[in-house]
Amino acid sequence: MQQAVFIDRDGVICRNREDHVKSWEEFVFLPGALNALARLSRLDFLVIVITNQAIINRGMVSVEVVEDIHRRMVREVEAAGGRIDRVLYCPHRPDENCGCRKPQPGLLFQAAREMGIDLSQSWLIGDAWSDMVAARQANCRRWMVLTGRGRRELIRCWRMGERGFRVALNLDHAVHALLRTKMISGHISIPVWGGQ
Repeated sequence: MQQAVFIDRDGVICRNREDHVKSWEEFVFLPGALNALARLSRLDFLVIVITNQAIINRGMVSVEVVEDIHRRMVREVEAAGGRIDRVLYCPHRPDENCGCRKPQPGLLFQAAREMGIDLSQSWLIGDAWSDMVAARQANCRRWMVLTGRGRRELIRCWRMGERGFRVALNLDHAVHALLRTKMISGHISIPVWGGQ
């Protein structure tokens, strides 16, 4: 069974936009994200981007546009020395009540089934309550970053009783902690929001 690091896209890898990322021209890597992904590629984890993209079923962009954004993102990451092994996205609106839109864990289960991943030995890095809930339901370890919606969503997690995840300033800090954990077999103390 393989280990994976699942990474949310908007607010973690690229800038979150209130009007959504609708084209490659609107896709802007967050500071340190490319470096983080290059460093993450040194580990024997699969690197999987997992993202809600309801703009498809809202009719704002086509599947082809979203997939073009993802192809270009992967190319830029590879050019910077990193890798993304797969991008999984949910195209559904919240009102469609699908099983793949976070906070539902469907995309995580799909990746585990199709790629032979041990979710209990894997991580999810996200900036939202929905990321933390999806990861918990899939029995993944979790990091909340404070970029994107992270600061606001951290308060939401606290208010809604969602605990037991680690907090990092950004993707680069989360990857740095992962690298340290891997190097010394987890015998370090990393602050955990609300306990394990």
